[in-house]
Amino acid sequence: MWQMQRMVGAAAMAAAVMAPNAVSAQALSDQWQFGASIYGWLPDIHGNTTFPAGGSNLSVSASQIIGNLKFAGMGTFAAQKDHWGVFTDLIYLDVGGSKSGTRDLTVGNVTLPAGVSANASLDVKSSIWTLAGSYRVMADPGSSFDVFAGFRSIELKQDLRWQFSADIGGIAPPPRSGGSEAKINNIDGIVGAKGRYAFGANREWYVPYYVDVGTGQSDLTWQAVGGIGYTFSWGEAFAVWRYLDYNFKNAKIEDASFSGPAIGVAFHW
Repeated sequence: MWQMQRMVGAAAMAAAVMAPNAVSAQALSDQWQFGASIYGWLPDIHGNTTFPAGGSNLSVSASQIIGNLKFAGMGTFAAQKDHWGVFTDLIYLDVGGSKSGTRDLTVGNVTLPAGVSANASLDVKSSIWTLAGSYRVMADPGSSFDVFAGFRSIELKQDLRWQFSADIGGIAPPPRSGGSEAKINNIDGIVGAKGRYAFGANREWYVPYYVDVGTGQSDLTWQAVGGIGYTFSWGEAFAVWRYLDYNFKNAKIEDASFSGPAIGVAFHW
């Protein structure tokens, strides 16, 4: 079982629409309205996974192994016409790292014997896609409130490679060197709400917000986004905190969460 804590896992700049800021708040229109933003998200990644390894299970503290971003990409798009809208959000993460001479592994929940260490590497790949239709309950020149329903899919794959410095002995030990993987591919229905609240003398400041919850092939998934933004003559700038959490119905991958700040600029037409 691995525990990933405080691992800065992804920094991405993408031409996209941040879900809570997808379309600027304004009076309802029978014309299509669109929005786009460029933003970066830097989440910590946490999770618990059991890797089968021969006759036993290997447990790894991933925070001691992973520290390198290989690739990350994030983007969303949204459109609004009158009360009805649609938005989609895609996140792709590829992170990995390795450590030599580590003892941050356990075998069958037992620490390594004295004098034994390991070279270990761990790669985590994840793609998360959200698609939903929305209904605008409230809109004025500065604020909006939408409810929505849709689905979110997640494909998560983790690869562990190891090589022990000596035979570790014990009952049903794993091979002295080898690899193992754990993966999951789930689709869950979600419902939620999103919008923004404007304030200031000219309503130039605003608070974006987004929350969803769902279930299906997962026990539970939920997401929350909130922060602050400012409107300029050319567009908007915003800073938010984004948290995405999963509890799985899976014996290998128990849970996963992504949490961190995002900043960017937005344009609307």
